[in-house]
Amino acid sequence: MSNALKKVLVLNGPNLGRLGKRQPEIYGHTTHDELAAMCIDWGHALGFAVDVRQSNHEGDMVDWLNAAADKDIPVVLNAAAWTHYSYAIYDACAQLTAPLIEVHISEPLERPEVFRHTSVVTPHATAVVAGKGIDGYHEALQVIASKLGTP
Repeated sequence: MSNALKKVLVLNGPNLGRLGKRQPEIYGHTTHDELAAMCIDWGHALGFAVDVRQSNHEGDMVDWLNAAADKDIPVVLNAAAWTHYSYAIYDACAQLTAPLIEVHISEPLERPEVFRHTSVVTPHATAVVAGKGIDGYHEALQVIASKLGTP
């Protein structure tokens, strides 16, 4: 048996690269770089090699999801605004066979904008973690560990 850690992708959509600056009253003060470092540490403790990526370009996200589907890689996905309308993201998520955990820093269902109450990711998600701030990413990685039977 290989000693290699199981790869997990943590994928973040548009504007999440501005964490810590963008609406900290909603999204907190943790930067994306800090979030990435935490995810890598949390993942390592669970036996995962975590690769954290962020893009404002939908094609990048679709490519990453397609590659995850091809290689059976679990995904933690915060699709951000794409969550609510991107059928390209919907179709890419539909291909995934490894666990897909949908994450939202805030709770979309509690937000005043009605468009935030719909998710094109949820129909394909193994679980949804929302409204738990940055700690939601830790919970998402724990859900993947549980689904994969990782101690």
